[in-house]
Order: sequence, then structure tokens, then C-alpha cells
Amino acid sequence: MNSEPEKQKIRQVIEGWLKASREGNTEAVLALMAEDATFLLPGQEPIVGREGYAVLARATAGKLQLLEATPRIREIVVMGDYAYCWNHLDLKFSVPADGTTQDRSGDVLSIFRKEPDGRWVIFRDANLLAPPKTS
Repeated sequence: MNSEPEKQKIRQVIEGWLKASREGNTEAVLALMAEDATFLLPGQEPIVGREGYAVLARATAGKLQLLEATPRIREIVVMGDYAYCWNHLDLKFSVPADGTTQDRSGDVLSIFRKEPDGRWVIFRDANLLAPPKTS
């Protein structure tokens, strides 16, 4: 099976997610995830489902603005209607309240599911982004 077309569709989901995040377009981000998606973040309870993600997005709206997002996809493996992606991600945010910027960097392991309509969506996501280490 030639999985390259499916891998390209997954890359497009990642790019679409980052673009929508930069634009503050939560509805577009929600459309790229499964209804039952789960997100794992360091030091936090899991974010469960689209609604759980939407609640968090509304709570943080205006507090952070994504300025830059640089993905470095290290691996995509497609297995039927599921795929996983190991990605290293560098982000830069602005904090409007004080005019500062914040950096986050780290590895992300995402599991994608192919929906009945043929779209790939994020199904599970483990995010290890952290601030840069200081000496």
C-alpha cells in the first residue's frame, strides 16, 4: 500500500491546525479533531473531547497569541484508519497583557484517525512542550 498520499493529508492537518491557531480560529481547529479527541499536557488533567478543548480555548482567548509555529515532523506511520506522527514543535506566543513573548518547544506524539468521509483528524495527542531551559 502506498501511504504517501495519506501522510500528505496528515501533514496538511498539522499545517491547517497551526495556521488556524495563529489566526485564533478555534472553530477551524475544532474541525481538525475527532469529537472524542483527548489531549495530554504536562502537569494538567487530560483535555477530553472537542467541547473540553473549546472550553480551554475560550478561557485562554486573548491571553496568548501564537506568533510562530515551526513543526519538524520526524515520523508519520499509517496503519489502516489510524496513523501516528512524532513531531518536534517550536512555538512563540505573545502575551498581550504585558507585551512579552514566550517560547515553547518539545516533542508531540499525535494519533490520527481517518473518519468515514476520508478526512484525517487528531484523535489523541501527547504534548511535551515546555519553556526553554535556563542555565
